[in-house]
Amino acid sequence: MKTFPVSIVTPDGPVYEKEVEMVSVKAESGEMGILPGHIPTVAPLKISAVRLKNGGHTDYVAVSGGFIEVRPDKVTVLSPSAEEANHIDIHRANEAKRRAEQRMQDKQAHVDFRRAEMALQRAVNRLNVTDMK
Repeated sequence: MKTFPVSIVTPDGPVYEKEVEMVSVKAESGEMGILPGHIPTVAPLKISAVRLKNGGHTDYVAVSGGFIEVRPDKVTVLSPSAEEANHIDIHRANEAKRRAEQRMQDKQAHVDFRRAEMALQRAVNRLNVTDMK
């Protein structure tokens, strides 16, 4: 099957750069599957896993939102943070989840509930991606 280059990039640099047959992402508008020759598009992404298929193998990368840019010859994902499944520190992700849950339960006025909720979503996403590998 035909392949195309995919780059997943954060402000710290590239996290993933390989040739793949298909990319699946969760955009704000819904699930997107990208194959070679897909029409050009740009879409905002949810905190989710990016699935990258090549042959019988699938790679998973946890992204914390961002954008996907699809061109006929290349796909680029720009995200504030991203981690390949095999690089995620499970202990650190569990600690982040615990802290976010604790902040959400704190009823004090100074707690930013939305920020705590986003931190919880990121931690749960990272843990889910480690289960996919």
